[in-house]
Amino acid sequence: MLKEGLDVFIPMIDDDAIDAVVKRPDGKFVEVQIKARSNEVKESYSAFFSPIKHEYRANYWFVFYSERMDKMWIMSSSEFCDESKVMSDGRRSIKFNRVANKEPKPLQKFENYIELNFDRIKNEDTK
Repeated sequence: MLKEGLDVFIPMIDDDAIDAVVKRPDGKFVEVQIKARSNEVKESYSAFFSPIKHEYRANYWFVFYSERMDKMWIMSSSEFCDESKVMSDGRRSIKFNRVANKEPKPLQKFENYIELNFDRIKNEDTK
């Protein structure tokens, strides 16, 4: 985000599921939650993000990153609520990959969320 010229502020405490506050070029501020999976996880868990307690929030974004797949998915709060699975306790989980020939592959269903940069966070208003 910094390399793309965004002003990024890091909260001192992560009590509200906010990893960064970003000031966009239009002067608006948005909140960002970052979730990442390392290269060390099993192939089937390469882009599986375990249950997260989350309810819709305006001006809130998720950045999901899989090191093994070298892929990043960006979703608004609304998109995450629409696309994630709700567990019995109300938490939400999402899995962006499948395994083929022992290699993790992105699920086609989520291809429109794969991003190479942070333009969505920079330019889009959330619904």
